[in-house]
Amino acid sequence: MPNYLKYGHRRRGGAGLTTDSLNQLERASVLERHYGNVRYVDSKLAAAGSGLSWGGAYLTIEAAINASVADDIIMVAPLHVETVTAAAGLALDVAGLTIIGYGNGNRRPQINFTTAVGASMRVSAANISMHNFRFTGGIDALTSPIDLQAADFTLTNFVTEDVTGQATDFIVTTDAADRFYLGGWEHRGAAAAGADTAISVVGGDDWVIEDFEIYGNFAVAAIENVTTASNRVRIGGGPRTCYIWTENAADVCVTMVSTSTGYIAGPIDAMLQDNAANITEAFVGAAMQFMQPIRLVNLAGESSMETNITATTDAIV
Repeated sequence: MPNYLKYGHRRRGGAGLTTDSLNQLERASVLERHYGNVRYVDSKLAAAGSGLSWGGAYLTIEAAINASVADDIIMVAPLHVETVTAAAGLALDVAGLTIIGYGNGNRRPQINFTTAVGASMRVSAANISMHNFRFTGGIDALTSPIDLQAADFTLTNFVTEDVTGQATDFIVTTDAADRFYLGGWEHRGAAAAGADTAISVVGGDDWVIEDFEIYGNFAVAAIENVTTASNRVRIGGGPRTCYIWTENAADVCVTMVSTSTGYIAGPIDAMLQDNAANITEAFVGAAMQFMQPIRLVNLAGESSMETNITATTDAIV
């Protein structure tokens, strides 16, 4: 059955095709292709509906989650705005959800964190995936707007952006967040000081951060693993060159707990702030493996050099 009412499209003509019957047709078509209930969200509507069609969508993602059970699908309209004003103000607490945003560029659904520095989207249930969202900091010094506390979370094709001031750490994870996957990530940090990291990872094993473009003024590092070691992780790789540009004189792109294991995998291009002895220090991980090319520049107008971390040799026993 074709989906005549996918977002942004309405089929014209057809005897007896009322709005209600088209909504029913759309819902039957979607359910035919997907496992689980399908719920719709659009903050642009004047009033909330049943959540069963675009025309009768919920006004918030939170309302859709509250109505969901495991493995449901939530579809979010272009230009939707979700305002989060408290810790766990957006609670992803139903296992197995798939949350899909519609729209391109800045027309993607926006989740805006404001009012309190602890305002956050907290992921506390396992096996959730989100695709195609824009997360914005609407207040200075946010501490963990994206807060990952459960295993097997996937977030793809997304933007994190400082709009007012700088988030201290935009994404924060706990040791429970094993196997999280972040891909297709653009971090639009502020040039001014105030951020520590784009992401701060506490422990967790077998996670992946790939296909990223990260810009900001990071006093600690663009990507930080802190407090608890992580095992068998990967930073870098994916379908395109990864990119980090830090405006902070600390000049650290990635720093890992000394016993963390895994790969920092090129191609990664990195731009540092100071023209100084900082090439070796830009990527820190005593027990990590570094897969070239990892290229760095520390002065405008110069070409890159590969990291000078000790290279593997064909050792003779």
